[in-house]
Amino acid sequence: MSGRRDFEIAFVGLKPGVTEFDYDLGDEFFDAEKPSDFKNCRAKVKLVLDKHASFLQLKFEIGGTTEMQCNRCGNPLDINLWDDFEILVKMVENPEEMNAQNDDPDVFFIARTESHIDIKDWLTEFVQLSMPTYPACSEEEMGGPKCNKEVLAKLQQLKDNEQKKDNPIWKGLDKFRDN
Repeated sequence: MSGRRDFEIAFVGLKPGVTEFDYDLGDEFFDAEKPSDFKNCRAKVKLVLDKHASFLQLKFEIGGTTEMQCNRCGNPLDINLWDDFEILVKMVENPEEMNAQNDDPDVFFIARTESHIDIKDWLTEFVQLSMPTYPACSEEEMGGPKCNKEVLAKLQQLKDNEQKKDNPIWKGLDKFRDN
């Protein structure tokens, strides 16, 4: 999937009811927007579109894997992607005004005269939202063969040095601790 039109759905040609779409998204899809904090992405998105007379229900089922950098030790981590997101697309006369007033991120408005809906931005957003905000090795894996032991040792050394320092700014506050 390389063209912009690959992510436009011509919903007017669809019969009312459920239609499914499958997308395989890799690094080339995400790198086209801007550089990302992950690599070797193999995201699989299943889109279930339920067409009604005046609205569309979109359910995005995200799966796959990607590689991110551990925030603790800096080594690469394999991350499993898994999440579901739903969007309700309503067809109205004044979509710009309705979208400006709308506080619900799960509702989007389009003009009744629209025939296509572009889902590229939603695909990008939902795959990224299915990734952890703070990727780190689990407690069980910390210090294991995948961790950078030099970085962990340096972090422990810095932590020990911080505890040894006695900051004179806080020294006078100790007398209020028991009151």
